[in-house]
Amino acid sequence: MIPLAIPNLRGKEQTYLRECIETNFVSSVGPFVDRFEADLGRLLGVTRAVATTSGTSGLHVALVAAGVGRDDLVILPSLTFIASANAIAHCGGLPWSFDIDPRSWTLSGEALARGIDAECEKQDRGLVHRATGRRVAAIMPVHTLGVVADMDPIVEIARTYGLPVVADGAASLGADYRGRSPAATGADLTVFSFNGNKTVTAGGGGAVVGDDETLCDLVRHLTTTARVSPAYEHDRVGFNYRLTNLQAAVGCAQLEQLESFVAAKRRISDRYDRELTDLEGVEAFPKPEWGTSACWLSGVVIRERPLPKILESLEASGIGARPFWRPIRLQAPYREAPSEPTPHCDAIWQQILTLPCSTQLTESDQGRVIEALRRCLE
Repeated sequence: MIPLAIPNLRGKEQTYLRECIETNFVSSVGPFVDRFEADLGRLLGVTRAVATTSGTSGLHVALVAAGVGRDDLVILPSLTFIASANAIAHCGGLPWSFDIDPRSWTLSGEALARGIDAECEKQDRGLVHRATGRRVAAIMPVHTLGVVADMDPIVEIARTYGLPVVADGAASLGADYRGRSPAATGADLTVFSFNGNKTVTAGGGGAVVGDDETLCDLVRHLTTTARVSPAYEHDRVGFNYRLTNLQAAVGCAQLEQLESFVAAKRRISDRYDRELTDLEGVEAFPKPEWGTSACWLSGVVIRERPLPKILESLEASGIGARPFWRPIRLQAPYREAPSEPTPHCDAIWQQILTLPCSTQLTESDQGRVIEALRRCLE
């Protein structure tokens, strides 16, 4: 079986892990945690990075720090992994789903402006959604598949209405937006994931990054149980969300290989585009003009053919292909949550096929994938 996306642990991971064990730094304090945060901040061009236990916990604590609370609404694209919405629910809020830009499969600035103008009004307590009476507390763009959302219009709308922007950049490490890193797009905070299927992994983990020192200091405080003194005094409800030194050691070794990993991801994506999109009804993943994708996952869009049968055929050929995310508005926990019309999302989500794209995928194995899919489609 050729897997979809697995870690590439060919760097100094073992050396750094051995150092953790030899020095007895294996928990949430240690030199590799500090180094991981410093290296990540430097790579992204931001002043602060706070490592967390996962991307989801990073989103949760970032939203709390940004002021999201019980009964609030947070705007996000309907096409995203459910963790984006779950982080909102962990705050006691609800996701408000919006449509995607078909050029990028990320939050549409036009849909955002139209929805807020039609559905909201300004009150003393902030921007209020008329139909539910809930305060709109934040906007969460998602950098889908490593494609950075078109952030300039989103940030402009957010500033107009006084809304913080917490970007879910889980898979966007290595991408750029108009020549800037995915963390330098105007979002107040950007959150990354280092899950095992990401281009760079720590075996798990996440990070919240940004340039607002006060906000990032609050994130760090909240991730360490909001402790204010050695005498176990805490000033608010906090979380035990700190990354371990063991995980950070793996993350440091992975960050050292980021450039080569992203280059491999892009080569794989480009080859699928070249060798599959000549087939009728087969289209490439989006690569909008405003930036360069990190190409976290690769694959194709397959029009007017039943994806389950294609997946079954590929599995029989030893190909670890997968479908893509079910929209948030269709997920059982969020079917009653507010949603704007999502025609672009509805038209695409069942036609997305992700294909093997591990950074160590060989040319011959990718050739096997291409041959198997062409045989299935032809």
